[in-house]
Amino acid sequence: MAPPVVAPARTVLVIEDETSIANAVAARLRSEGYAASIATDGPQGVAACEELRPDLVILDLMLPGLDGLEVCRRIQAEHPVPVLMLTARDTESDLVVGLGTGADDYMTKPFSTRELVARVHALIRRAERSSQEFESRPLRVGTLEIDPASRRVRLHGESVHLTPTEFDVLLHLARRPDAVVTREQLLTEVWGYEVPSGERTVDSHVRALRRKLGDEVVRTVHGVGYAFGPERP
Repeated sequence: MAPPVVAPARTVLVIEDETSIANAVAARLRSEGYAASIATDGPQGVAACEELRPDLVILDLMLPGLDGLEVCRRIQAEHPVPVLMLTARDTESDLVVGLGTGADDYMTKPFSTRELVARVHALIRRAERSSQEFESRPLRVGTLEIDPASRRVRLHGESVHLTPTEFDVLLHLARRPDAVVTREQLLTEVWGYEVPSGERTVDSHVRALRRKLGDEVVRTVHGVGYAFGPERP
């Protein structure tokens, strides 16, 4: 009898210059069955991401060489991947800028490794669910095309780069063109767990979609939430 096929461990890249934090996080991830690697500065993190093609990146905001925001921009441009950003600060501007560069979630130091692992589990489950998308038929609205199978978006025939979460938010709304979706529903149905920054996280991703695809791609329904496309007459 052939031996059972064992799925390879999911790879998590920890980009963190504080050695004690990086080692503690990596050790906890390994104990949970992940393959964890560490990079200790910005350039090393970008290079490691290109080499490893990890399933998820844990990224410190304050790094030597290149800061976390620039690292996030570079790795998302090369290979979209879920990013959990770490920071010692929790200001509105940090959050908006961090999520605007493509981070999927945000944790403030100090944090518990148990909570961090729970976030990692949830982000990877969501990425896996998205990669197993059954609906292969593209959605077309005007000059916007959304292809669930390849997870690609085209506008006026040109490819538009979206982060994994931006794509998931867009697809979730596009599949419900006549529905108004609350922020709470988006957090539950797209993120799959309670994000500490809550509504600010949703708003930041919607702003990113409007910046890349135009203001009318997602409309605000004041006091309720968001809906796909411009308001119909």
